[in-house]
Amino acid sequence: MGCTFSGLNALYDSVNGGGDVWINENRFRIVRQLGEGGFAYVFLVKEISSESGVGAGSGGLAKKVKDPSHLSDDGTYAMKKVLIQNNEQLELVREEIRVSSLFNHPNLLPLLGHAIIAVKATQERSWNHEAYLLFPVHLDGTLMDNSKAMKDKKEFFSTSDVLQIFRQLCAGLEHMHGLDPPYAHNDVKPGNVLLTHRKGQPPLAILMDFGSSRPARRQIRSRSEALQLQEWASEHCSASFRAPELWDCPSHADIDERTDVWSLGCTLYAIMYGVSPFEYALGESGGSLQLAIVNAQIKWPAAGPKPPYPEALHQFVTWMLQPQGTVRPRIDDIIIHVDKLIAKYSE
Repeated sequence: MGCTFSGLNALYDSVNGGGDVWINENRFRIVRQLGEGGFAYVFLVKEISSESGVGAGSGGLAKKVKDPSHLSDDGTYAMKKVLIQNNEQLELVREEIRVSSLFNHPNLLPLLGHAIIAVKATQERSWNHEAYLLFPVHLDGTLMDNSKAMKDKKEFFSTSDVLQIFRQLCAGLEHMHGLDPPYAHNDVKPGNVLLTHRKGQPPLAILMDFGSSRPARRQIRSRSEALQLQEWASEHCSASFRAPELWDCPSHADIDERTDVWSLGCTLYAIMYGVSPFEYALGESGGSLQLAIVNAQIKWPAAGPKPPYPEALHQFVTWMLQPQGTVRPRIDDIIIHVDKLIAKYSE
């Protein structure tokens, strides 16, 4: 989706002061801030119709978004604002926009519009560009948010909901892995999964944040290439969910989309128990997260739902968490297996 810069010249003050923002010649009013992290801020915004007042259907976005299911009933959306300090960060944002445009799936968060503007750096403001990315809004938070709230109440997802949430993530990744060339998400984790609660149905799960997504298949043929991949992974792939081959890459290796399958196995564990299967190593005296991951040393928590999750779910996690990427299952094998578990354990 193309972008225009009209009306964007004073955005910094307006975004932080509750003013209006223009993206793709569509006008949005800042309602409130939803979150922040690093150099990124997420706001709830409401579309302003071109005539007068606020309206969903009357706004210009409806004419530009290909899939009407992405449009909001009440005109509200999520807008991510990124402060860009150098050319490397600028290229990363441009790549995120490019990659996001490749995907079209109900379990992948769609990018509805974007704009990148140049701003003058000042003593108070060290950045020279600002990016604005527009998405559908999901106000029930991430899987990580939900897990924290449930942990405080000592609650757990039912076996059926665990499998249904996981199945949706598999569907989104199947779409990415099925492209030509296949793309890996590279940062599958509870913090990148949006959940929307639905009455009488399992939660809707949507995978987001494609800032680390890249073509999945890489041939490593030297020590320098292996170290380069490890350095890239340390910056872009969350440690507790990072595949062993991205921690300790051989000098001769074929890396593929099964790095995501490792992260998916960790995320299934986290849907069940609220944490990565390897976070325990961070709390142990002399414990090493890298060693626990490279050796696939999974520990199952004593606390859990009553009755406990079926052993078949534990075996499913272990099957995905094979330290050798070349023998790890692919996403289509996982989907076949999860569908069998859903048939067996659906309520």
